[in-house]
Amino acid sequence: MIMAKKDPTDLTVEEKLKALYQLQTTLSAIDEKRAMRGELPLEVQDLEDEIEGLTIRIEKIENEINDFQQAVVQKKAEIEEAKASVERYQRQLDEVKNNREYDTLTKEIEFQSLEIELCNKKIREAQVRIEERSRDLAQNREFMADRQTALEEKKSELDEIMSETRAEEEKLKDKAKDLEVKIEPRLLASFKRIRKNARNGLGIVYVQRDACGGCFNKIPPQRQLDIKMHKKIIVCEYCGRIMIDPELAGVKTEAPLEEKPKRKRAIRKKKEEDAEATEA
Repeated sequence: MIMAKKDPTDLTVEEKLKALYQLQTTLSAIDEKRAMRGELPLEVQDLEDEIEGLTIRIEKIENEINDFQQAVVQKKAEIEEAKASVERYQRQLDEVKNNREYDTLTKEIEFQSLEIELCNKKIREAQVRIEERSRDLAQNREFMADRQTALEEKKSELDEIMSETRAEEEKLKDKAKDLEVKIEPRLLASFKRIRKNARNGLGIVYVQRDACGGCFNKIPPQRQLDIKMHKKIIVCEYCGRIMIDPELAGVKTEAPLEEKPKRKRAIRKKKEEDAEATEA
């Protein structure tokens, strides 16, 4: 006969605390696996963002160079048109019949000559800009190739680490999912919220040397007794973490050593010796 799974809301406080602590242990193990990757995921992301920015910059420079080249082609075409106009006006000068026509053609020739000079100036300026932007393009392409190499190295390093821990991490994730099902949703949500806000990722901690295992603030004796009774969920009044006693968490703690009253015996012995000396 298959027994029905126990509803999470029907669990005792003790069972809830045990399930939470097992979940915390599993999640902490996942955190350790991820910590092995160090800053590599962030470094990979930074390099990918940098390369994306360089790609946009290179594309912009290429468009600028193309625009300058198109401008050079256009100005050269305008120069050819102006030269053709000058030649035509020069031929017409031989056929002028009065001073008015002569002056008009002379002004046109002068205007077209100025246009040729202006176009040549624009071409020189554009060629200077093409050379400048071409140098920028070469530098950015070189830098991008360097960043691409660095990205491939970081990705390779990250893949190697992930391949070593992936299988174990997946098992831990599956275990965490199984444990989460056993915890009532409201308590699980509170635990996740506490864990998210905790710097070390601990949502539930056990009492260590009469103090909270998360923030290490002292816990009053009565509160420690309440934690040991497992009658209700108790949180640290300082950091808000859920508290569990070490025994329930399965953690062995060293019993405090009893101090021997050596000093009292020594004082008693001295008094006896003084009394004997007085009687003698």
